[in-house]
Amino acid sequence: MADQIDLLQEQVQHARSNNRKLNIVGGGTKAFMGRTADPDAGTLSLAEHTGIVEYHPVELVLTVRAGTTLKEIEAVLAEQGQCLHFEPPRFAETSTIGGTLACNLSGPSRPWAGSVRDQVLGVRLLNGKGEHLRFGGQVMKNVAGYDVSRLQAGAMGALGVITEISMKVMPKPAATVTLVQNMAMEEAVNYMNRRAGEPKPITGGCWLDGKVYLRLAGARSAVEATAEQWQGSIMEDGEQFWRQLQDMRHAFFADMDTPLWRFSVGSAATLPVMEGQWMMDWAGAQRWYRGEAELSDLEPIARASGGQVSLFRGGDRAGEVMHSQPEALKLIQRRVKQSFDPDGVFNPGRLYSWL
Repeated sequence: MADQIDLLQEQVQHARSNNRKLNIVGGGTKAFMGRTADPDAGTLSLAEHTGIVEYHPVELVLTVRAGTTLKEIEAVLAEQGQCLHFEPPRFAETSTIGGTLACNLSGPSRPWAGSVRDQVLGVRLLNGKGEHLRFGGQVMKNVAGYDVSRLQAGAMGALGVITEISMKVMPKPAATVTLVQNMAMEEAVNYMNRRAGEPKPITGGCWLDGKVYLRLAGARSAVEATAEQWQGSIMEDGEQFWRQLQDMRHAFFADMDTPLWRFSVGSAATLPVMEGQWMMDWAGAQRWYRGEAELSDLEPIARASGGQVSLFRGGDRAGEVMHSQPEALKLIQRRVKQSFDPDGVFNPGRLYSWL
């Protein structure tokens, strides 16, 4: 356990006074995300700012420093039969909770268990002036104005340095079963949505390589009864399949050379046929496309399907990689950025070229 806040605060204040920029780094496992980091900026590392600050298993609340690895957090929770229900991806052993929140990453259970954003109760944050601020707390409550804690989800460090996170944790399910059956992609969209709409213990819905996978998790009686009612054979290595999907270590993600696009669309949307490989997760709401394309060509397709698209990995990362925003929203985002980081110290241009 190591509290590095004084050192981090000093680095931020020094950078601001010398008109320097800083690239925020944790475990370094998500460097491929967002636009290319500014090569002239310095590095602000949170890799040593680690440790569990508070953990109350009975109250299902955990507070940790941002540099704490997911591996350490999961090990501590497992001792109490608990887990992070949003299933954060572990790209490597050094993947941290701070980077997970900053990049807004959640696993296969997201439609049912909520995202990392939904689990956050409060954060501590270093702003661009080097002030250490606290937002939210350790309980859910209604507040007026910006929900700053959740505003950090997906901001990729543009609004400040996340130093501490308080979040909800949940008990591990008593039983888990994965059902698999052959099915065409077009049929799978409707099938997964029908199943997801039933009052059953479903926590995962994925289509890949001509097969649809449904995960049931919860009370043993409910899981076993549903598995008997629904079609599909029980997958012996089901837990391994979902872990590979969660950590993006499945063979689908192995090609590092071809651009990987992420569509977040209506779960029942029909996307046009394009040359390349597809995978559908979140019962169709998250769709991965691996193929050569231009963001400007994919955005109209995503909008027509009620969502957005981003270049998740690979491709040209000097240009824009996130779905373009309307001018009104850009104005709001610039104002929020100005409030937290008036001198533009943190992660310049990492999220958007204009931010």
